[in-house]
Amino acid sequence: MRSVFLDYETVSSGDLDASVIGAVTGEVTFYPSTPDAQIGARIADAELVLLNKVKLTRERLRAAPKLKLIALAATGTDNIDLAAAQELGIAVCNVRGYCTASVAQHAWAMILSLTQHLSQYARLATDGSWVEKEAHAVLAHPIRELSGRVLGIVGWGTLGRAVAAAAPAFGMRTLIGNRPGAVPTPDRLALYELLASCDVVSLHCPLTPATRGLIGARELALMKPDALLINTARGALVDTGALAQALRAGRLGGAGIDVLPQEPPVDGDPLLDPRIPNLILTPHIAWAAREARQRCLDEMAQNIREFLRGGRRGRVV
Repeated sequence: MRSVFLDYETVSSGDLDASVIGAVTGEVTFYPSTPDAQIGARIADAELVLLNKVKLTRERLRAAPKLKLIALAATGTDNIDLAAAQELGIAVCNVRGYCTASVAQHAWAMILSLTQHLSQYARLATDGSWVEKEAHAVLAHPIRELSGRVLGIVGWGTLGRAVAAAAPAFGMRTLIGNRPGAVPTPDRLALYELLASCDVVSLHCPLTPATRGLIGARELALMKPDALLINTARGALVDTGALAQALRAGRLGGAGIDVLPQEPPVDGDPLLDPRIPNLILTPHIAWAAREARQRCLDEMAQNIREFLRGGRRGRVV
């Protein structure tokens, strides 16, 4: 089965065992990356295309008459024209649950770093402030205990549950929000109630028409002035301009953001300003623990194996 992996360097820096893919597909070409101008040529004769972030439009799919399966190294499918794939009889598989531990770990790293003001205190320890004025260096930023505080989760799937599972270790109580666009359940709070009640709000919901812009200026105004907002889900869930303004004005305690509406942000983004206080911005790496990335390849191989057997494991189309 002639196979190509179009952007392998987005998954591996040479630290993974890719033989699991070759063992299933046989002939496979691993391209570190694929510029837009070369996508058509590289998939023209392919029966299987593996990818992470490369975009396959309707036009590109039409120009690949032998293509039978697209195997994604991700959960999100917004870079694939799924309607076109279905019309053309091209199967699409994604992977789920492979990075749960990695994402939960990253979310809590952000929560703890923002709560303890780690980056600020690390700077004070080395820039001379600790030596020159100890009292200032020790008490410059308010540290609070998480014990007795409330964690709010929007998106009660595998990832949201994993983040919530760690809350009791810090003495925190968890509240769950009803996600816009989903069927409300009586044991969950409306979003406006959740935002007003929680000390930390962590987003784990998919990007849909109902959740796009989920957190904007109005929602941020509902949050406690010392609350934290964590987003390791999808960048467009948050109005980044409104978030930047809230942080600059001191209307929010802090934010940990791993995702932006455009990735990479080649057209810029309000959150790229390094002067924004109490912001931790990372380049969509919550999923990227080595173990999670290897698990991703293993899951892709399983999806391909089942497809060749006539199964539907991991199928979204």
